Amino acid sequence: MPAHVHDRRMEVYLYFDMEQESRVFHFMGKPNETRHLIVKNEHAVLSPPWSIHSGVGTNNYTFIWAMAGENYTFKDMDFVRMEDLK
Repeated sequence: MPAHVHDRRMEVYLYFDMEQESRVFHFMGKPNETRHLIVKNEHAVLSPPWSIHSGVGTNNYTFIWAMAGENYTFKDMDFVRMEDLK
């Protein structure tokens, strides 16, 4: 948080160092049509440019984050207001 999208980049998240019974709820989708994925240890999520991305875990977790696309500037973050998330 805060939720945001990128016009020119996509992101990938790899969640790891999680206990067997732990899960991460990874939120994504268009701001007005969000969805969630339930991921476990060593699962990855691809987040396209039009998708918000955030996550919350049932226990501690670690993640590796990577981006692809135009990485010359980080000013393309279009923040989404909490009241606009559905």
